[in-house]
Amino acid sequence: MTALEWFKSSYSSNDGPDCVEVAIAPTTPTIHVRDSKDRHGARLTFTGVSWTEFVAFTAER
Repeated sequence: MTALEWFKSSYSSNDGPDCVEVAIAPTTPTIHVRDSKDRHGARLTFTGVSWTEFVAFTAER
């Protein structure tokens, strides 16, 4: 399994409670989301289609 390359959301702060990181799996069309302050904790995984729909929905807000 190839290691995921995580990047921090542009809406995350360095000091605050809102710290989200995202990684795109290089071998499968999945997107992974985690709390950057709990890197070994729970993760959410989305299909590419679900992630696209989620991002489009949040952009409308």
